[in-house]
Amino acid sequence: MKLEQVRIGIVTVSDRASRGEYQDRGGPAIHQWLQRALINPWEAVARLVPDERDRLEAALVELADVAGCALIVTTGGTGPAPRDITPEATEAVCDKMLPGFGERMRAESLKVVPTAILSRQTAGVRGASLIVNLPGKPSAIADCLDAVFPAIPYCIDLIGGPWIETRAEVVQSFRPKHALLKRQTLEEEA
Repeated sequence: MKLEQVRIGIVTVSDRASRGEYQDRGGPAIHQWLQRALINPWEAVARLVPDERDRLEAALVELADVAGCALIVTTGGTGPAPRDITPEATEAVCDKMLPGFGERMRAESLKVVPTAILSRQTAGVRGASLIVNLPGKPSAIADCLDAVFPAIPYCIDLIGGPWIETRAEVVQSFRPKHALLKRQTLEEEA
């Protein structure tokens, strides 16, 4: 069975980058990581928004409901500063929250820096889209994606999204045996 193309939203949340005062490094770091990790053909749908809750909520809704992104990954706005609003905007637009993603990312980041406890990354589901909040620092983005991506393809399966395959040398995705058997049966019938 041929792997279908996947649309992935990449959202950078930054006042300075949105005004052109700072070069966005978070969005490109996500893109590069996904280029290395995914086997599927995929299309990035990028957005750069200021730290304004209504603008971020609108971008997340558009990427999920209109652009049809199976996965939406944000970078930035997850700290405790007054303008850090990414988790609140994510929660406002999601049908279900998945706190285990944030717990896993913080646990991994704590191995590198003690201030990881200040990060408020989270994840949630809107329809058939998984939204995952990452920190803004490029090296932390890779650490966090390495930590949580093994669960992302199966999560997307569960919410009705496309089958996503990863390169095992970059990240080994996990699916229970019954999900793999179901996929094998579908391939044999095709």
